[in-house]
Amino acid sequence: MYRTCTCGELNIAHIGKEVTLCGWLQRSRDLGGMTFVDLRDRYGITQLAFNMETNAELCEKARKLGREYVLQVSGVVAERSSKNTKIPTGEIEIVVNKLTVLNAAKTPPFTIEDNSDGGDDLRMRYRYLDLRRNPVRKNLELRHNMAILIRNYLNNLNFIEVETPFLIKSTPEGARDFVVPSRMNPGEFYALPQSPQQYKQLLMVSGMDRYFQIVRCFRDEDLRADRQPEFTQIDCEMSFVEQEDVLNTFESLVKFLFKELKGLEFDSFPRMSYADAMKYYGCDKPDTRFEMKFVELNDVAKGKGFGLFDNAALVAGINAEGCAEYTRKQLDELTDFVKRPQVGAGGMVYIKYNADGSFKSSVDKFYTQDDLKAIADVFGSKPGDLMLVLCGDVEKTQKALCELRLEMGERLGLRDNTKFAPLWVVDFPLLEWDEETQRFYAKHHPFTSPKPEDESLLEDKANWGKIRANAYDMVINGVEVGGGSIRIHDRDLQNKMFHTLGFSDEEAQNQFGFLMNAFEFGAPPHGGLAFGFDRMCAVFSGVDSIRDFIAFPKNNSGRDVMSGSPSPIAQAQLDELNIDLREINKAN
Repeated sequence: MYRTCTCGELNIAHIGKEVTLCGWLQRSRDLGGMTFVDLRDRYGITQLAFNMETNAELCEKARKLGREYVLQVSGVVAERSSKNTKIPTGEIEIVVNKLTVLNAAKTPPFTIEDNSDGGDDLRMRYRYLDLRRNPVRKNLELRHNMAILIRNYLNNLNFIEVETPFLIKSTPEGARDFVVPSRMNPGEFYALPQSPQQYKQLLMVSGMDRYFQIVRCFRDEDLRADRQPEFTQIDCEMSFVEQEDVLNTFESLVKFLFKELKGLEFDSFPRMSYADAMKYYGCDKPDTRFEMKFVELNDVAKGKGFGLFDNAALVAGINAEGCAEYTRKQLDELTDFVKRPQVGAGGMVYIKYNADGSFKSSVDKFYTQDDLKAIADVFGSKPGDLMLVLCGDVEKTQKALCELRLEMGERLGLRDNTKFAPLWVVDFPLLEWDEETQRFYAKHHPFTSPKPEDESLLEDKANWGKIRANAYDMVINGVEVGGGSIRIHDRDLQNKMFHTLGFSDEEAQNQFGFLMNAFEFGAPPHGGLAFGFDRMCAVFSGVDSIRDFIAFPKNNSGRDVMSGSPSPIAQAQLDELNIDLREINKAN
């Protein structure tokens, strides 16, 4: 055996025990007569003691060791004279009598410490070294523990884990597919799954009743902190259920995870309609850790001669409590913020409700003190508050005000990552209109059923924008961690949905015929949900980036800078696949 113990398990009770440890050299300290080495493995750190008086040769050998050398040591557990109460092994050390260098190591390009001196790019290039650091390792341990809890919980509810194919048929809806050329079928391609959607519906047709899978998914889309080209879903489906059954099942799962992993307990998660989410927060994933809801001001702000307000479809704002003392510099910073291209506002109006009851605004030329008091009353403002107002087209203004609200929440310390505010957003639109292509698209996906009471609206195109979907998202702290719907299980209704989305009968049969055909053999009512596993791990840990919870992530360009992928392949491989890069380059 290479070792008898790990570097994290020894304590005062083991004094006098002969042990063998293996690990990496974290740091060493040469004090002349004594040399101390911290040996690290996944489980912790143990101090090693080398004494010049009792074993000079061994001590000299220890002095020559470098950082991250892989060592095997044997010795006796002894009580430390200078204890370290910050680590579990801090009361003991190993008096070493045998030292073996299992592998020497180059000096690492950054320090393997909790607070490393390596930047993101450098640490991603040497990700295998970054994974030795405690914070990164703990992220993967959280991911592991969450996966075990989820599997056990769903297993106890009679869910069965089934693997679905990775090489599937490409479909035109949704994000772009990653495609895989088929060598044995020249000119034809597989796609990597964006989700196992159609296969899990087929599993319901097959009678599996309750399915889940912690599954890798792939989307060829632009990347952000919460997106990767390959990611993991907790994919679930249930037969003979209505929306309430699905929500109750997976709300209970998330409550269970909060209790087990964070020690937190929740009452029932609030429900919010999509319409209210947009009206009060400007997005379909509102951060409800703090209030600061939107207030519409059309009735009190228009008709005073201020053209920007008078000509706007929407005048709305937020009330920042206790911020009336903001300086001109701070207000200019906020104005510059909303003018950023990614926010998209043309400017910002502020109204200060001073402590003495008077008002000071950037539109004093157009509004009297009584006018400003009327606006403050609509806000529910009190002396000391600051009102921030935007105007313009409805959707554009809502989006910009959403970003301003989140920015103010950040500045005021209201987005506390140790607090959690989960909720369900329900009653999404079934369809959304795209101006560029002049057609409707599925808001969720084409297999989502309409609300039963809205199904008749499919008959008249004029009503398509009013149809509500039997769909739902779980949102935690402004992050969509999961979403799903009750599916269409009737072939006629599914056919009608495809026609609504502009598919001909031939196109629908070509793309989705295998699913449509399955519906003719007794498809049960069914619905489900998929959680973003990486995203949920990040939310539970209070961080923004999912990369910290993926062992070997890609960068923002979709590249693995460690392995160098994507990369060119040999001409012989291209020839086997019947791919002529010269022709492709000509076309481009």
